[in-house]
Amino acid sequence: MLLEVRDLHVEFRTRDGVAKAVNGVDYRVDKGETLAVLGESGSGKSVTAQAVMGILDIPPGKITGGEILFQGKDLLKLKEEERRKVRGAEMAMIFQDALSSLNPVLSVGDQLGEMFIVHRGMSRKEARAKAVELMEHVRIPAAADRVRDYPHQFSGGMRQRIMIAMALALEPALIIADEPTTALDVTVQAQVMDLLAELQRELHMGLILITHDLGVVADVADRIAVMYAGRIVETAPVHDIYKAPAHPYTKGLLDSIPRLDQKGQELYAIKGLPPNLMHIPPGCAFNPRCPMAQDICRSEVPPLAEVDADRRSACFFWRECLDDSSRP
Repeated sequence: MLLEVRDLHVEFRTRDGVAKAVNGVDYRVDKGETLAVLGESGSGKSVTAQAVMGILDIPPGKITGGEILFQGKDLLKLKEEERRKVRGAEMAMIFQDALSSLNPVLSVGDQLGEMFIVHRGMSRKEARAKAVELMEHVRIPAAADRVRDYPHQFSGGMRQRIMIAMALALEPALIIADEPTTALDVTVQAQVMDLLAELQRELHMGLILITHDLGVVADVADRIAVMYAGRIVETAPVHDIYKAPAHPYTKGLLDSIPRLDQKGQELYAIKGLPPNLMHIPPGCAFNPRCPMAQDICRSEVPPLAEVDADRRSACFFWRECLDDSSRP
């Protein structure tokens, strides 16, 4: 087991109250495996990733419970100095907005090389050579000439490749990619995802892919964890989820994907909005939007029930949902 998150709780204390952003998340990632974490904005995907990486803003954020086991070590029990040694060297993160994540006043070569200077004790000359090597690895043309360029001189797709190169610099065991294709056009999205998948196979890393786009993960992920209101509501192998979801929220997300055989028809949308995390409704958080909700859903929180050996669903009526999803 490379990473295991157990019963993680994160909250944000604000003037208006306490926002419970993560409410008992459990997931695991094995070496060489890709876990896609799906859900609408505000479901807790990125906050969970920030807690794993140790970059949560504290305050106002606070981890109130749980364990984050990375290669057998509980990261939450490490001192900040020890945690810093894990970041970059053993796990790394690719952020969604490359332009704002890169320093605008430093060349990309300096930013890539800094990793080797700080973690490997290399000279500036050696670090620059490694930066060129990394840029070539992620297929940036004329890397030796462009290593002195600044982030604004690159296209969005090339900046994202630089972010991938930065994450791969020290060959970490785990990479967390937070919406890595946001704001990129469809062709560039495919190129970036193909590159990420190829590099992962080459280096045999674990990958957590955070996204709200089910179309992005179909050919990349091994397993999917679906989040809603800070909880995992369904987890399963990728093909099982696409074939027959076992949770009404997952089914709603899948039904929202545009399909060629429904040309001209109105696109499906899940009714309502995700809940305010300061006022999560009692029972199942999805019940106000769920077409299958009954009285028990409004009073009791459904456990993450075992559907089969490698599948879980937090729904009292997962069997009915599975049966309904299986019908042509």
